[in-house]
Amino acid sequence: MSVEPNPILETDFIKEMTRQARAADTYGVCNGWSVEKLLDPFVLTREKKAEIPLVGDPDEETVSRVKCFYNAISVLIEQECRLMAVPFVHLTHEGFGRALILVGKLVVVDKTLRDVHRFGFESLSRMKDEADKLLSIALERIGRYPEVAGL
Repeated sequence: MSVEPNPILETDFIKEMTRQARAADTYGVCNGWSVEKLLDPFVLTREKKAEIPLVGDPDEETVSRVKCFYNAISVLIEQECRLMAVPFVHLTHEGFGRALILVGKLVVVDKTLRDVHRFGFESLSRMKDEADKLLSIALERIGRYPEVAGL
């Protein structure tokens, strides 16, 4: 019995998330892992989320996942508009902060981050939907203010 491949795995966003996750794996621990296994830590179902305390400090792996997510969006912005997109993720040790993506002098994404120790999405599809939403907002802002984005 053959298993149908998940079409979400063929999207540009998931391919870029895979590249970002593999780039963050500096010691090669995840070499040979399938895309599903590699991206599994980004999926945080309600049951998994319920197991995580409401208050907590994010570990380095979680912070790395947050950075992978915004790095992937930045790459997609660059591919769409051919301008360099630079992600900035600033977090306190308690897991609060902001994620910004700049294109030129223009802030195209500004996301407040809370409870980063619980960072994740219901599914890969939900993660892609959130990324698509942020990408759409970013491209709309670049289109509205191209002179600032080009600085």
